[in-house]
Amino acid sequence: MKPLGTTGGQSLAWAPTKEKTGEPQEGLLEKALDGRNMVLALRRVIENRGAPGVDGTTVKELGPHLGEHWAAIRQAILDGTYKPGPVRRVEIPKPGGGVRMLGVPTALVK
Repeated sequence: MKPLGTTGGQSLAWAPTKEKTGEPQEGLLEKALDGRNMVLALRRVIENRGAPGVDGTTVKELGPHLGEHWAAIRQAILDGTYKPGPVRRVEIPKPGGGVRMLGVPTALVK
């Protein structure tokens, strides 16, 4: 995946920016919440066979839910009113012994 604003490693500094065109600038959070970025993130979760969090929501259920509710979720995040759910803690064994902790977030806030 190429970062936004680059093509084949070349900068797009020559391209007109929103600042130059008078449009409001897009911040890092807005870029992270961009629909294309969210689709890529969901694909990665699917490819990695993401496990359900404490809410029990499967990856299969997540796509349709986001399709229906994404605009409201995105707006709540931007407004600062979004409240994330609890995180399920999972111990992952290390090859050399011991474990590392992994947090599996809740997919849906109901």
